[in-house]
Amino acid sequence: MKKLLTFLALAAVVTLSSCNTAIGFGRDLRLLGTGMENKAHGRTWDGGEQQQESLPTY
Repeated sequence: MKKLLTFLALAAVVTLSSCNTAIGFGRDLRLLGTGMENKAHGRTWDGGEQQQESLPTY
């Protein structure tokens, strides 16, 4: 049980270390969701038009 609590505490510290507040965490999640939605709709991560890449044909 002690190992589990230690692991959960460590995971929380690592996860939340990138943002200073709960508001920052909410913003990070919103930006992540927006980027994933853009990629799902065939756009770039920041919402721009995706360039047509010439992929090699085998």
